[in-house]
Amino acid sequence: MSDSVDDLDRWARGLEIMKRVNGWDHPGEAPGEFFGITVEHLFAEIWARDVLSVRDRRLLLLGLLVGQGLDDALRVQLDTALRTGELTPTELREVVVFLTYYAGWPRGTRLNEQVEELIERASGTGPAD
Repeated sequence: MSDSVDDLDRWARGLEIMKRVNGWDHPGEAPGEFFGITVEHLFAEIWARDVLSVRDRRLLLLGLLVGQGLDDALRVQLDTALRTGELTPTELREVVVFLTYYAGWPRGTRLNEQVEELIERASGTGPAD
């Protein structure tokens, strides 16, 4: 990352959007160029575009993550969607029904387990991690 004002603004904007998308603060630095490129391009430019809302992008991302079986990243996105109010428990359950038919029953079953565990944990009625 260079130190121009535009680059610093892009960096700050990228970190803020990354926090919103992932639901947690990142310290802002990591070794190598990958993290910087991710912050300045993926988050500061792609997620910041106003054609689709963050909620729309998250729904697309959920479908992609389910389809590819990327459970760890999926767990982060489901949790953030519920905690931020972007998706309600009812909407998350509808995502399960819809994606099961496209991603396949085994992935849909796993998604259902993740969603129900998350909803229980969020409501305080289920086991904590």
